[in-house]
Amino acid sequence: MNILILGSGGREHALAWATLQNPKCDKLIVAPGNAGIAQIAECAQFDIDDGGTVAEFVSENAIDLVIIGPEAPLANGVADRLREAGVSVFGPSAAAAKLEASKSFTKEICDAAKAPTAAYGHFTDADAAKAHVHQTGAPTVVKADGLAAGKGVIIAETVEEAEAAIDDMFSGSFGAAGAEVVIEEFMTGEEASFFVLVDGDTCLPIGTAQDHKRVGEGDTGPNTGGMGAYSPAPIMDDAVTQKALDEIVRPTMAEMTRRGAPYQGVLYVGLMIENGQPRLVEYNVRFGDPECQVLMLRLGAQALDLMQACAEGRLEEAQVTWADDHAVTVVMAANGYPGPYQKGSRINGLDALANDSTNMMFHAGTASEAGQILATGGRVLNATARGATLQEARDRAYALVDGVDWPDGFVRRDIGWRALG
Repeated sequence: MNILILGSGGREHALAWATLQNPKCDKLIVAPGNAGIAQIAECAQFDIDDGGTVAEFVSENAIDLVIIGPEAPLANGVADRLREAGVSVFGPSAAAAKLEASKSFTKEICDAAKAPTAAYGHFTDADAAKAHVHQTGAPTVVKADGLAAGKGVIIAETVEEAEAAIDDMFSGSFGAAGAEVVIEEFMTGEEASFFVLVDGDTCLPIGTAQDHKRVGEGDTGPNTGGMGAYSPAPIMDDAVTQKALDEIVRPTMAEMTRRGAPYQGVLYVGLMIENGQPRLVEYNVRFGDPECQVLMLRLGAQALDLMQACAEGRLEEAQVTWADDHAVTVVMAANGYPGPYQKGSRINGLDALANDSTNMMFHAGTASEAGQILATGGRVLNATARGATLQEARDRAYALVDGVDWPDGFVRRDIGWRALG
């Protein structure tokens, strides 16, 4: 098979690595890719958000399967354009991608499906949003309604912080994403990420993970795109997983089908769990980042088989084979992230690292220049490792971190702390 992956981050490096483990893959192209991806696959440069451009590239390069990594091409209808051209594609339609592209839409779907989630209000002006906060109090959660690259969520501990977040969003700090705002009840409990493949009819769970959103150790400081993750998440036991499927995922998917927007792709189900009861925090319509990294390292070659079965509507005959293992990924970020950070710093020591089925340094925001690897993003590298235990996986991941010479970067040193104590 000739396969095209769209995207340039750590998620796409992990998808590319897993895809190449499968002998079905004859040729792999990633667009636009990054410095790490370029070491294992061909990279191509074109506008991945334009369906016509992507379809033309697919035709010219005899691509058999397209795997769409990030959310923006999905929201822009790239999967629709490819399906119209008869191309097999892993990723939902633009109509189904509204589950991530609009938080108010997701809340509306949850109401119709009776899926347990936080109480909320949806607002198009700051005064009404502030009035709601004064009525409901704090802590509360202020969310930009649209796509904000994983950063449009503010957990406000006080009414004053909530008002500042509302002003920030309506002033344009998050661009068009903040033109409308959703304000949610602050849910207590433990968060977990649950991943399900859906082909319109069948829902196939493919793993759990726990992300670490806050920039500081002990889950302190501002939200980020994710500072690390581990899989599996112990809190997602069989009973909680079944409840999430029966009470949240399946009713949501049935409601989407009823509305003429059947879902086909991976569904990221962000959950808050308290006393064994899961409630929905958010849906994403693609693999999480950095959760994808730990999932791909654990799934390996079968990841391609599963994504192909999903794209072709054959999930009913698919199954997941798990090893009794654990995986941890630690994000190496540029100093200053998630605030302003400098680009272009040199990263040394990567060539000496072990890269195999148990230790992988996935690149997220890197470029290659004159033989040097340079940091080009906020989240730059993902030190990812497997082990028989969570502690072993974490030790291996931090060993990878410690092998990198990059004074301009930092990590959290407590990834996995909830499970390990």
